[in-house]
Amino acid sequence: MVPWFRKLTLTIHITSTVGWLGAVFGYIALVIAALTTQDVQMGRVAWSAMEIIGWYVIVPLALVSFLTGLVMSLGTPWGLFRHYWILFKLLLTIVATVVLLLNMPTVSYLANVTHQTGAFNFDGLWGQLLHAGGGLVVLFLTIILSVYKPQGMTRYGKSRQSKLRKNY
Repeated sequence: MVPWFRKLTLTIHITSTVGWLGAVFGYIALVIAALTTQDVQMGRVAWSAMEIIGWYVIVPLALVSFLTGLVMSLGTPWGLFRHYWILFKLLLTIVATVVLLLNMPTVSYLANVTHQTGAFNFDGLWGQLLHAGGGLVVLFLTIILSVYKPQGMTRYGKSRQSKLRKNY
């Protein structure tokens, strides 16, 4: 990968991942506000905002983070299958994105029920807190893996490294 493209991809990857993390914090703030309010209007607005942030901020950032991470791993010497930490990070990102995509229709459904009935719907708020909290844990784990890069190469990585050494 040419240096300017690698830096651009890395910048987009870091920005989307940090944005994803920040958006989840905002989502959690909305869930907590909805759980602690007695105001029906506030609860309805919280559901609406959770749906908007979920579909228009969190989902796109998760997809961009996944795609740029994939490009970075395939286009740099780190590789996709050479180090365990990269595989774990990929797996965590896939799981978080799939859970997010499976959860968002529920958010939309509950937001629509709240708007159609005109009543504040407490159903599902604790589940949303659990989903978002789990998402934060996964995102922090991926950040930790990126910073500390634990030792350990896969068989493929060791084989590839051995072949490269023989060529020199």
